[in-house]
Amino acid sequence: MAFGDKTDKKYAIYILGKDGKEYLLETNNLDSGKILPELEGAELNVKEIDRSVLVRNGYYYHLDRKEASFAKHRLEGRSLNEIAAMPLKNFSIENYLWLGDDTLLLTGLSTPDFKQVKYVLLNTENMEQIAAGNMDIPGPSGKFDNISVGFVELKAKTLLVGYTYHQQLSASDYTTSDTTYVAALSFPQMIAVKTAKDIRSTYPGGVNTVQSYSFNDEKKDYYFMTCPGIALGNRPDRPTAIMRIKDGASTTDPNYFFDFSGAVHNHAYGMWSLGNGKAIVRAERKDLYKGLGDHYSTAHFEFYLIDVVTKNVIKRLNLPLDKGTRRECVLVNKDLAYISVNSTAEGNYIWIYNTKTGALKRGLELAGNTDFIMRIDKLN
Repeated sequence: MAFGDKTDKKYAIYILGKDGKEYLLETNNLDSGKILPELEGAELNVKEIDRSVLVRNGYYYHLDRKEASFAKHRLEGRSLNEIAAMPLKNFSIENYLWLGDDTLLLTGLSTPDFKQVKYVLLNTENMEQIAAGNMDIPGPSGKFDNISVGFVELKAKTLLVGYTYHQQLSASDYTTSDTTYVAALSFPQMIAVKTAKDIRSTYPGGVNTVQSYSFNDEKKDYYFMTCPGIALGNRPDRPTAIMRIKDGASTTDPNYFFDFSGAVHNHAYGMWSLGNGKAIVRAERKDLYKGLGDHYSTAHFEFYLIDVVTKNVIKRLNLPLDKGTRRECVLVNKDLAYISVNSTAEGNYIWIYNTKTGALKRGLELAGNTDFIMRIDKLN
């Protein structure tokens, strides 16, 4: 394969090893077999790259905040090589949105204060900036000292941005406003046309470079999850919910509210569409972990099949308990959903859920030095 050519592989897998090493590997097969990342994967420089990579058309994009650059990489053999980069200073990515094959919108916060919402629109073919600036979103005030952006979605010429505010309580503790905000910005001017508030739940979406929380359905209605659990919003008194913005609207639907945590009595983080109103949600088990200290390392996560149209939890999928607080762990390919599970008892596997028949079986095993499957992505 010549330098700069796109890979012909189908999938990318990001692995955290038992010894702290991290690996990236590519494969055509998630259905069976075994991979040892230390033998087949590219060992990564963890000072330069982490699991918040954007995977698109065979390339990997990542913000190196230390070097203040946004870089494009390609996997060549067992080495991840930088192809091109552009400067990106004082920027922390919160969300990304592809507007075309080579047009990428990055939404983030000013660093180091995390008070101003910023954006960069770029061409990834030549890694050049098209536009950049501040979004017309008010910074934190009063007791709130920082902000987070949970979703960004373009509807016609209106950019919908979901966000909320936070208060730092100590070096290791914070809390969140009780309000979900949705700003409707003119695009590409990034000027606020309207801002709506919804106090039914808080912390809309999340950093989508790490995990998915939203989708458009076949009617172009937009569904997003709120994440007030201790691992994100840290407002466990508020419900984990799924909310909707109807096609053509710019605010949350006041007649729609799916109280997921009320149904399963646990908070959740992460939602992936299966099509036809169905989705998979990944929920914690508060009876199995002690707190944030062991939230990541304890196997306690379950996967649920839901129907967002009828607001119904259909069933819990019969999978081993999973570990890892936030992961991009579901990949949908036609009638099959590939679900990566890090099981303390049963090992690390890609499980295959047939959305038509409901059948569930083990697929590819990630063995050897694998401790966590951090993400699975389609390459092309």
